[in-house]
Amino acid sequence: MQEQTPLQHGSAEEELSWQERALCAQTDPEAFFPEKGGSTREAKKVCLVCEVRADCLTYALEHDERFGIWGGLSERERRRLKKRAV
Repeated sequence: MQEQTPLQHGSAEEELSWQERALCAQTDPEAFFPEKGGSTREAKKVCLVCEVRADCLTYALEHDERFGIWGGLSERERRRLKKRAV
């Protein structure tokens, strides 16, 4: 039996481990990347009950994700959030 080693703090694997638990991974990805002017309502409903919503939003803000719904926020909402933080 092979011994498993713990993930190093801050490693890429640890940083992205939240994605495996994200509800969007079990949902139609097109809902999270709607056409311009398309509804974001369904994606945001999924985000509201997702246990990794905060991790997702943090990732999007740190990596300057410009498209899609991340952590329950649209591109425009994330831009506003970043401006308020400055």
